[in-house]
Parts: sequence; C-alpha cells; structure tokens
Amino acid sequence: MNMKKIVTWVVVAILLYFLFTSPASASNVVNGILNSLQGAAEAVITFMQNLFQ
Repeated sequence: MNMKKIVTWVVVAILLYFLFTSPASASNVVNGILNSLQGAAEAVITFMQNLFQ
C-alpha cells in the first residue's frame, strides 16, 4: 500500500469515530464549514458584481 492510501483511510476512520461518538459536535463542525464556504462564495459573487458594474 502506498502512503497516500494509508493516510486517507486513517483520516476516514478518525472522521467516522468522531461522527459516531459525538454527532452534535460533528454537526456543528460541518455547519461551520458550510457557513464558511457560503461566506466565501458570497464574497466572490459580490466582487464579481462590483467588478462588472
């Protein structure tokens, strides 16, 4: 096995452990990530709108 595959499986295992042992915290983390992505997308849209006005 190569190192990339091992690291990927370890990360997946840790995420699943976190999800099953603390679902409320996992939900908060996912919501935080999605809110950050939404804010970044809105900032890009605002920039593009201002750029072409």
